[in-house]
Amino acid sequence: MRSVSGTSRLAAAPVEIQPRHRNGIGQLATLALFLLPAAIVYTLFVLVPIVQAVYYSFFKWNGLGGAPTNFVGLANFSQVLKDATFRGAFSHNMIILVLSIATQLPFAFALALLVRGGLRGRVVFRTIFFLPYVLSDVITGVMWNFIYKPSGGLLNSLLTIIPGFKPIGFLGDPHTVLTALFLVMTWKYFGLHLLLFLAALQNVPKEVEEAAAIDGASYWQTILWVVLPLMGDTARLSIYLSALGSIQIFDLVWVMTTGGPVSASDTMATYMYKFGFQRFSIGYGSAVALIIFAACLILSLIYQRLSRQQEIA
Repeated sequence: MRSVSGTSRLAAAPVEIQPRHRNGIGQLATLALFLLPAAIVYTLFVLVPIVQAVYYSFFKWNGLGGAPTNFVGLANFSQVLKDATFRGAFSHNMIILVLSIATQLPFAFALALLVRGGLRGRVVFRTIFFLPYVLSDVITGVMWNFIYKPSGGLLNSLLTIIPGFKPIGFLGDPHTVLTALFLVMTWKYFGLHLLLFLAALQNVPKEVEEAAAIDGASYWQTILWVVLPLMGDTARLSIYLSALGSIQIFDLVWVMTTGGPVSASDTMATYMYKFGFQRFSIGYGSAVALIIFAACLILSLIYQRLSRQQEIA
């Protein structure tokens, strides 16, 4: 009887159950604790400057003397779009974008195929091509300024071997400056796309390529119709990075040419810097910054849309 009564008492003892909402609150508090520092930094250095740029773009303001008061509405945007110098800078960005996609990416893919194919010393090749990407834009610009120097520069010194050759000011001639800058951009960013394509090629199953070869496909047919479709995500990422970098390019151009000569190498970013900080037209420069931001945002939305469609398919 004692054992039965003792058992009944234990069975009747209430069991405390922790409410689920307490665990949920604890998880939310943990997430907030980890996300709060990043959210504060993102708000202060991204969201707040964007809001300020939107506000300042509606005023004619030099950044001095307190808050802006000379409201001009959309006049800054209208003036930017009518300015021939800005249109020229925009065309330079587009030229760099088209050349980057049409030349850098195909050559990077071709070299990735060559390196993957058992080339001797391929690790050394990968390192050599990727090293320029590690350098900062400022260091790259200063280094290539010495290479392009008309007198005593490495490139002109090598070209003097050709009989009758006269030194060329590659960065001082409006007809050659953009080409010279693009060669430097290619030298710097080529290795990044090479590594991206190499990583994607490693994920392509060998069995698929062997099956295509057994079905009678040639090497290039296999690359075009089998390998490339399987590398779609990497190809889209490379195109997106090239396009985004071409629109935002600033440091390298500013260090090497400051947009000259006579605005022949101006980009939208250098144009914005000249008006916003050198000429103290903060409102006008903010309008230019918003145009650049809108171009990058549209490009990012297109990339996300294409990526999602591919995932659904």
